[in-house]
Amino acid sequence: MPKMNIERSITVNAPIEKVFETISDYHHWSAWSPWLIMEPEVKVTVQPDGKYYEWEGNRTGSGNMTITSETENTSVNMDLLFLKPWKSKAKVGFKLTSDGDSTTVSWDMQSSLPFFMFWMKKMMEQFIGMDYERGLRLLKDYVQDGETHSKLQFTGKESFGGTKYIGLKTTCTKETMAKKMQEDMPKLFEFSQANDVQISGPAFTQYHKWDMVKNNIQYTAGIPVKEIPQNLPEGFYAGEIPATTVHTLEHVGPYAHLGNAWTTMYTMQRNKEFKLNKKIHPFETYHNSPMDTAENELMTKVHFPVI
Repeated sequence: MPKMNIERSITVNAPIEKVFETISDYHHWSAWSPWLIMEPEVKVTVQPDGKYYEWEGNRTGSGNMTITSETENTSVNMDLLFLKPWKSKAKVGFKLTSDGDSTTVSWDMQSSLPFFMFWMKKMMEQFIGMDYERGLRLLKDYVQDGETHSKLQFTGKESFGGTKYIGLKTTCTKETMAKKMQEDMPKLFEFSQANDVQISGPAFTQYHKWDMVKNNIQYTAGIPVKEIPQNLPEGFYAGEIPATTVHTLEHVGPYAHLGNAWTTMYTMQRNKEFKLNKKIHPFETYHNSPMDTAENELMTKVHFPVI
């Protein structure tokens, strides 16, 4: 059985007592779970003492968790049992370290894959690791502010009218992506303003490749335009996203939480809730600007072209 070991951590700006209380009581988990956010209709049952939790859904499968031991303000250990989409077990643990008024939270899992899935080990470790990263960011919100700042609105199928655009294509890693995008978008807007380019819609990012095992990401940052300008600067290029039907999911919250929307869409695709049009790459559109909008109110729509 291929063994998997995953661990991620985050620093929460809250006392260790508050973090421990949140993690050690499953009544809090529905508010920050990186899986339940993908499926609001999932059925969750928590025992009155908050030490046993079970769930059943379509996108999230089914299973249960039991707190097996805990050391106050130090650690919480759990048994995790997946029943669907396949049966498996895992040991899950949280370790807490205090640093004044802040707390470092480490979340780990030891598990194994069914023998016939040995070839998916590295990919599954990356996917679960990303889930843990999403969950820790949501946990941080919840502990610090009493709520998470990532809201999903399931729009569904709609028409996308197509657009011409000017763009910058970039290859990067997960760690450098945010910095690269912060560099690309200003270049596009500065050029458009300096050359009186008429923008015809919200800026977007289209993702061409997302290989988490090799940590290789390729995307295009683009601005829709009415007409393609002449003499584009070096590195700029002109392109077009054709008119198509898309499945759309709206996200409101910081860009750091956008993984919740993308993971949800990929989960819906795997769950055969829509059929992806593989000829057009998925993209996200930005419907307000961080220059004049509070971070928690940023609206982004994720679009998967469908057949």
